[in-house]
Amino acid sequence: MMAADNDIRETVTLTPDELKARKRRNVWIALAITAFVLLVFLISMVKVESGIVAGGS
Repeated sequence: MMAADNDIRETVTLTPDELKARKRRNVWIALAITAFVLLVFLISMVKVESGIVAGGS
């Protein structure tokens, strides 16, 4: 058995400034992921379109 089998949980209370910083980081991460997905989609569409125009294969 482990020595730390008790159910004591440590919680962290964030300050309002820390919460704002976390929210700001999350927004930037979401924007970066969205931009990446959009870039991959657009590149894929250009490649598919050029393949159709070139006659397949």
